[in-house]
Amino acid sequence: MPAMASSRLDRYLPGLATLKSYDRSWLRGDLVAGVVLTALLIPAGMGYAEVAGLPPVTGLYATIIPLIAYAIVGPSRILVLGPDSSLAPIIAAAIIPLAALDEERVALAGVLAIEVGIVLVIGGLLRVGFVTDLLSKPIRIGYLNGIALVVLLSQLPKLLGFSIEGDSALEEVVDFVTGIADGEVDGLSTAIGVSCLGVILLLKLWRRAFPGVLMAVIGAIVVVAVFGWSDDIPVVGAMPRGLPTPALGGVTLDDVINLIGPAIGIALIAFADTSVLSRTFAARAGTTVNGSQEMAAIGTANIATGFLSGFAISASSSRTPVAESSGARTQLAPLVGALMIVVFIFAAPNITEYLPSSALAAVVISAALTLVDIRGVVTLFRMHWIEGALSVAAFLGVALIGVLQGILVAIGLSFLAFINQAWRPYRTELGRVPGVRGYHDVSRHPSAERIEGVLILRFDAPLFFANGGIFDDYVRTEVMRAHRDLQTVIIAAEPITEIDATAVDEIVELDDFLRAQDITLVFAEMKDPVRDQLAHYDLTLHGEPRFDESRFAPTTGAKVDEITGQWRGDLGPA
Repeated sequence: MPAMASSRLDRYLPGLATLKSYDRSWLRGDLVAGVVLTALLIPAGMGYAEVAGLPPVTGLYATIIPLIAYAIVGPSRILVLGPDSSLAPIIAAAIIPLAALDEERVALAGVLAIEVGIVLVIGGLLRVGFVTDLLSKPIRIGYLNGIALVVLLSQLPKLLGFSIEGDSALEEVVDFVTGIADGEVDGLSTAIGVSCLGVILLLKLWRRAFPGVLMAVIGAIVVVAVFGWSDDIPVVGAMPRGLPTPALGGVTLDDVINLIGPAIGIALIAFADTSVLSRTFAARAGTTVNGSQEMAAIGTANIATGFLSGFAISASSSRTPVAESSGARTQLAPLVGALMIVVFIFAAPNITEYLPSSALAAVVISAALTLVDIRGVVTLFRMHWIEGALSVAAFLGVALIGVLQGILVAIGLSFLAFINQAWRPYRTELGRVPGVRGYHDVSRHPSAERIEGVLILRFDAPLFFANGGIFDDYVRTEVMRAHRDLQTVIIAAEPITEIDATAVDEIVELDDFLRAQDITLVFAEMKDPVRDQLAHYDLTLHGEPRFDESRFAPTTGAKVDEITGQWRGDLGPA
C-alpha cells in the first residue's frame, strides 16, 4: 500500500519523482542553465508586464511563482514558464478597459490568471486537450503576426521616449505618427533604445551563445548611472523589496464575469503553445508527456500566480531553448532562475532605477520580431489560397478588431473553411490504368480505361446535410454525361466516413432514380462503421432490405471482376 501511494503521489507530483531519481551529474548543467536563464527572465518578465498594462514587478512575480509551481506538478523535464508575448496583449485588452489604476489592474490580472488556471485544470481533468486543434497552423501564424504588430506598435513609442494612448492598432499608428510630427521624440532615450535593440539583434545573428539581452540591459543601466541620466529620461524605477503577496482586493462579480471570455481564449492559446513546446522537447529527450497532465499543470501554475500578484502565463518558446542549450536536465534549472530573481528583488531592487524604459522596450521588440513569420504566410498561399487567406484574416482580426476578437473571428472562418471543403469536396470518375493496380482519377490519367457498362465515381467527404444533395446531383449528372449503356454505378466509398439522416434520404432518392433506369448502385470499400450507420436506418423496398449484401463490395476491383467475370490481365504477380 505505501508503494502504491508513493506511485500515485509521484504521478500527480512529477517534481518529487524527479527529485528521487536525480542524478548528481545533472547538477552542474542545471545550475549553469539557471544562472543563464535569470539574465532573460528578469528583463522579459518586466517587459511583458508593461505590455500587459501592469507594473514591471508583477512580471517578476509572474515568473517566480509559476516556475516553482511547475517544478512540483509539471510533467516536462525541461520547460520554462512565465509571461509571454502572445498573452500579454490579450491581458491588456481584457483588464485595461475595466481599471485605470495599477492596483486595480493587478487585482484584475490576478483574477484573470485564476480563471485561466481553472479552465485549464478542468480541461486537464476532462481530457479535452483536443480543443487546441481549433488553432490550426494558418490561424496560429496569422495570430502571431498580429500579436507582433500589436506589441511593436505599443513599444515603438517607448523606444523613442514618449507614450501613446490609442485603443486600436489604427489609432496607435495615428498617435505614433502624430507624436513624431509634434516633436515628442526624446533623442537620448531613442539613442539608448536603438543601441540596445541593435546589440540584441546583432548578437543573435553573430554569436547566439552571447546573452545579448543581458549585455544590452546591463550596458544601458551602467551608462545611465554613470552619466546621471535617470532624471532626464523615462526609467523603470526601483522594484519593491519583498515576496509576492495576494492582491485581489476590490474585484467585483461583474469583473469576474467580464473576464471569463478572455480567460477561455488565453487558456486555449496558453495550452496550444505549451503542448507544442513540451512535446517537442520531450521528443528530443526521448520521453513522452501526457497532454492532459500538462494542461492541468499549466492551470495550477496560473492559479498560483494569480493569487500572488501575477498574471496569466504559458511556456516560453524563447527561454526554454536557452535552458536546454545551457545544459538544463530537469526543472531544477528554472527553479534556480526563480530563486535568483528572489535574490535580485531583495538584494538589488534599486538597480532598475537606472534601467531606461527604452531599453526595456528594445527587449520586448526583439522578442516580438521573432514572432513575425512572413515566409510562413507565403508558403500557406502556395499550398492553398484558403489557408493563406485564413492566416491573413487572423492577422487582420488581431490587428484591427482586437486580440481576442481576432482569434474568435479566425476560428469562425476556419470552421467555415472546413464546412466549405466538406460541402464541395473533390469528386471524380475513376478508371483502370494499364499496368497499375487499383482504379484512378481519369482527369489525372488520360490513359485510364472505362469499364463497359460500369461508372466508377469517388466523393471525397463524409455525407451530411450540407453536401448530400450535391452528392446526389453529381452522380446523376455523371450518369447522364456518360453517353453509354450503364448497368452499374460503383461509388468508391472509402473517403466517406459518415452518413447522416439527410444524406440517407438523398441516397434513397438517387437509388430510386438509378433503379428507374435499370442501373444498380453499389458501394465499394465502405467502412464497417458507415455500413452500420446505413443499416440503422432500416431502409426497405417492397418489404425487402433496400441495400443487401450484393450492394456492397470489399474493393472496387473485386466488384469490377465480378461484373466482367474475369480477372485483370494487365498486372504482374502481386
